[in-house]
Amino acid sequence: MGGPGKTLSLIPADTSPEAWAVQTAIYLRMTGAQRTGVVFRLNAMARGASAAGIRSRHPSYSEEEVKRALFRLLHGDEPTRGVWPHLPLLEP
Repeated sequence: MGGPGKTLSLIPADTSPEAWAVQTAIYLRMTGAQRTGVVFRLNAMARGASAAGIRSRHPSYSEEEVKRALFRLLHGDEPTRGVWPHLPLLEP
């Protein structure tokens, strides 16, 4: 994110410059640990949304199958086959 005096120059297309300025100011006041916490929470939310999408597209999947499909989505076919070599690849 940057330290004191640093700015974040890329404004997301769906964010107004005013909102981006407020958000940037908040991030710049955070400690590294606080920003890391934000990243972990956003990551967990994204994984949850991805798992929900898999459940929606494949309502017959068990929770274990959702986990495997999400793993494949995140890591690709080769690592998925390495973890579950005797199970078929599942569509995410």
